[in-house]
Amino acid sequence: MLHRRRFLQLGSLGLSAFSFSSFRSMPTASRKPIVISTWDAGIEANKAAWKVLRNGGRALDAVEQGVMVTESSLNCCVGLGANPDRDGHVTLDACIMDEHANCGSVAFLERIKHPISVARRVMEKTPHVMLVGEGAQQFAVAEGFPLELDKLSDDAKKSYENWLKKSEYKPVINIENSKKSTAAVVPTRLENGDWNHDTIGMVAMDAQGNLSGSCTTSGMAFKMRGRLGDSPIIGAGLYVDNEVGAATATGQGEDVIRICGTHLVVELMRQGLSPENACKKAVERIIRIKGAKAKEIQVGFIAINKRGEYGGYCIQKGFNFAVCYADDKNFLVDGKYIL
Repeated sequence: MLHRRRFLQLGSLGLSAFSFSSFRSMPTASRKPIVISTWDAGIEANKAAWKVLRNGGRALDAVEQGVMVTESSLNCCVGLGANPDRDGHVTLDACIMDEHANCGSVAFLERIKHPISVARRVMEKTPHVMLVGEGAQQFAVAEGFPLELDKLSDDAKKSYENWLKKSEYKPVINIENSKKSTAAVVPTRLENGDWNHDTIGMVAMDAQGNLSGSCTTSGMAFKMRGRLGDSPIIGAGLYVDNEVGAATATGQGEDVIRICGTHLVVELMRQGLSPENACKKAVERIIRIKGAKAKEIQVGFIAINKRGEYGGYCIQKGFNFAVCYADDKNFLVDGKYIL
């Protein structure tokens, strides 16, 4: 008679072998390396990321270098050129995550040009995941990041002065998207003075099949001082599981946080859903929670899986994302939507 302990050991090994053999039977990635990112600003960001990926570089380096392009631009709502909070200060949030589940984040960071790079230093040089406010700034300076002038860009100053006339905090749906989806690569200010987006999220898979992601933002324009959205929160604005896939989010962060949005998307992909369908299910969950109020907000998710498949979904029409998997394949995709 087989000894009970030996039987249990064999049973455990059998289950383990089944699990891993099933995973290994997944098709080889049809597209790797690949990088995707939110909004039309993703076109330029993808170009920088692709320079890393096409030379065999690590996905982590690609997603950092990619979004740094957007952080450097004074023509969008990501970085120090962004619209301020309602007290007139620009505060920045960012997070980054690699293939080993290492992650780093900064929030409520002021006067630092590249919060994504500070987030990476938090990941690599501290025992913590998140640093915020004055502490995050002190850490950045200690790591050699220069303090920039505490001064609004000319466009942000004009926008803030215009907002002060009524001081109403009413986020507008789809100001993230310009008048129509085009090949424009630099976000522009709309006629009402608002920028066409305030976040860039990026996820990538390198030639070795490893995944990483990044997310960086200035948050909602004219937000309450101290407000924090989903972008610097691992599992909300960004999540990476190297066995399954990666996802990032944009839109009204409070509602992404409510459902741990990107973690949900990755877990749905683990269950076998495609990236597009996983994003759709996450959007549907937000709509169920919000009910009739869902028509007042916008949230979009994008994701890639280990096969190199990609997809995105949003609540309202108007969201798009950029995809790059070859020197001549860097293009915008209009996100599918429910409302």
